[in-house]
Amino acid sequence: MEIAAARVATFHYILTDDAGQVLDRSPDEHPLSYFHGGGNIIPGLEKALEGRSAGDALTVDVQPAEAYGERVEGLVQDVPREAFQGIDTIEPGMQFQANGGQGPVLVTVVAVNDTQVRIDGNHPLAGQTLHFDVRITDVREATEEEKQNGRVAG
Repeated sequence: MEIAAARVATFHYILTDDAGQVLDRSPDEHPLSYFHGGGNIIPGLEKALEGRSAGDALTVDVQPAEAYGERVEGLVQDVPREAFQGIDTIEPGMQFQANGGQGPVLVTVVAVNDTQVRIDGNHPLAGQTLHFDVRITDVREATEEEKQNGRVAG
């Protein structure tokens, strides 16, 4: 059976950056399952998996436009330290949920001084080409519940 809309695909993956650094991987005992066509994985990877079958192995290079987008420097800004009331320690790398104009936004602290905190609203992988090594382990028809919800049940 091939990966197509309204099917559930299960695969193992290793994600690396341009330098070959491993950014993420599926645990050996727990491959990733997703509902194909539901927008549950990045578009470039989903497109590359279309038409593949269990047992297929492939490498996929996904450009930023089909992953987490290009970096937007306007999403990096300094905010007053007082905006973090009740938080004693703020360090680069920490992430917080902020209220943006279109709902909640995850921001990452990139620098801190006594009066300002520099935050970055870009996804941590924005602007990067992502390299996937993928091994498909299963493809099945989605259940009616999965089709209605657009994602894998459970």
